[in-house]
Amino acid sequence: MKFELGRCLLYERLVECGMTIDDLAQTLLYKSERLSDYIENKRIMPLKAAISIADTLGCTASDLYELIPN
Repeated sequence: MKFELGRCLLYERLVECGMTIDDLAQTLLYKSERLSDYIENKRIMPLKAAISIADTLGCTASDLYELIPN
């Protein structure tokens, strides 16, 4: 099945883990501005970043976005 990406769910995953954007940025050596861009849907998360973020948060890469069946 084909999917479209909906809104980014990174903020929700961070809340579930009790982490802040700055905590995640520091852990992965990313700029917090980049993570904010993902959360605000200004940028689409590259697969490599999604895998690293998901691993850090204990979820899957597909848990980081709403998936809309197309």
